[in-house]
Amino acid sequence: MLELRPTCEQCNKALPPAATDAMICSYECTYCRDCVALLQNVCPNCGGGFMPRPIRPAHAWKPGVSLERQPATQVITYKPVDPLSHAAFAALFESLPPEQR
Repeated sequence: MLELRPTCEQCNKALPPAATDAMICSYECTYCRDCVALLQNVCPNCGGGFMPRPIRPAHAWKPGVSLERQPATQVITYKPVDPLSHAAFAALFESLPPEQR
């Protein structure tokens, strides 16, 4: 189950569970849409691409399935990347779409 991390790992912007600008990679690294653009859609941790993070229902439309029963984590992962180092890393994937990395 997704952790639904509370902030962007790059800029520390709040990304509550219903945030529509939260983006994640397949390892659930979490960034805001603006930082994903700055990172050239290359996850600095794994090299993968990003997709919009799903929004977990706040209300239990089915018994036991909601934020009330499976709350988002409160643990903040804040580890901004060095822009120059990331630019060199992202250049490795310049011609490769995320599905081919």
